[in-house]
Amino acid sequence: MPFRHLARIALYVASVENRLIVRCFSRSFTFKMPPKKKEEEKPTPLMGRFGTSLKCGIVGLPNVGKSTFFNVLTKSAAAAENFPFCTIGQCIVSMAVPDERWDFLCDFHKPASKVPAFLHVTDIAGLVQGAHEGQGLGNAFLSHIWACDAIFHMIRAFEGEDVTHVEGDVNPVRDLEIISEELRKKDEEYLKDKVSNMEKTVVRGGDKKRLGEFESLKKIYHSVSEDKKHVRFETWDTKEIEVLNKHLLLTSKPVIYLVNLSEKDYIRKKNKWLAKIKEWVDTNDSGAVIIPLSGALEYKLLDMSPEEAEKYLKDAGTQSALAKIVTTGFKALQLQYFFTAGKDEVKAWTILARTKAPQAAGKIHTDFEKGFIMAEVMKFDDFKEHGSETAVKAAGKYRQEGKNYVVHDGDIIFFKFNAGAGLTDKKKVK
Repeated sequence: MPFRHLARIALYVASVENRLIVRCFSRSFTFKMPPKKKEEEKPTPLMGRFGTSLKCGIVGLPNVGKSTFFNVLTKSAAAAENFPFCTIGQCIVSMAVPDERWDFLCDFHKPASKVPAFLHVTDIAGLVQGAHEGQGLGNAFLSHIWACDAIFHMIRAFEGEDVTHVEGDVNPVRDLEIISEELRKKDEEYLKDKVSNMEKTVVRGGDKKRLGEFESLKKIYHSVSEDKKHVRFETWDTKEIEVLNKHLLLTSKPVIYLVNLSEKDYIRKKNKWLAKIKEWVDTNDSGAVIIPLSGALEYKLLDMSPEEAEKYLKDAGTQSALAKIVTTGFKALQLQYFFTAGKDEVKAWTILARTKAPQAAGKIHTDFEKGFIMAEVMKFDDFKEHGSETAVKAAGKYRQEGKNYVVHDGDIIFFKFNAGAGLTDKKKVK
């Protein structure tokens, strides 16, 4: 090609909207520049108290079956096995969370020590209408709920002249309204106080650093007082949830509805109030769990041997609701657990949902979190399917995870960590 023709060649480079454009003669080529790396989106924080020693409180009007149910839990816990810290006190009991995965690991390894996960449940004095103003044992009642993280709302749907109802007759829908409104009114009273106090320091006192918190608190107060809503029914952003978690309001706590039926109604799965209760919950607390039970039946089963109880339930064509209640309560607290398993011990370690591997390791010992190297993880289902750790490895399903790994419920984990500051030896902890 003659050199004079080369003068006609023009190369034009320009950057337009993150694109590199190269033009040669009359043809154009467009190359996409790599997109800017997006910042990792942080998930909305969980609402509620942080920690793993969380508890459910049994709430309800007087004479709805709360004490009977709590006695069932207490005796069931004491009779289950000699687990450590089974009974915490006169009003708090720890129930082993039933889990077939834990049972399988115990049968497989036959360990010297077996430690399940626990649900802590506390009995709370009966509430009456006007409790938010101090009626009955109102103030004590509400302070006890404040110390809980989820609520078992016990509703009476059984008749019985021998057990009087504080409102004169059995009407569970009315009872639901009473307790729901008492909790809301107490939150309204509490928030009114807090907003008033913050207004003095933030608005009049010129504390600009807390202005955002004050605005969030006002919004929460408006929702509870003007819109008459429970806190957990609203959608809150990250900053608002951070404010809510400072106050742990009564209406922010998840609720599980326990419908106490007569033994006859429970066995036949029929009661005139069940449909009305479901309609109320669907309207006022959509998505909440309703669990029918019979306190009378559960209490009767306690006096039987395991074999007798199994036969009695089989003949009646029903089953105990206890396991479902305990499991549902545990999940309502946003708790889960991972397993460590071997011949020495099979243990379920309770963690908060979304916990990452180093923090999960810290549940075993703080040094494990400080010196965290990696987590060797296998899914329970893979272990059960393949029959051994070696077989899981051979199947390519045994993984090494780093510090950003979010632990899943039921993971079987082995942690590797530095034994101490300045030491390089690695220890494998089962």
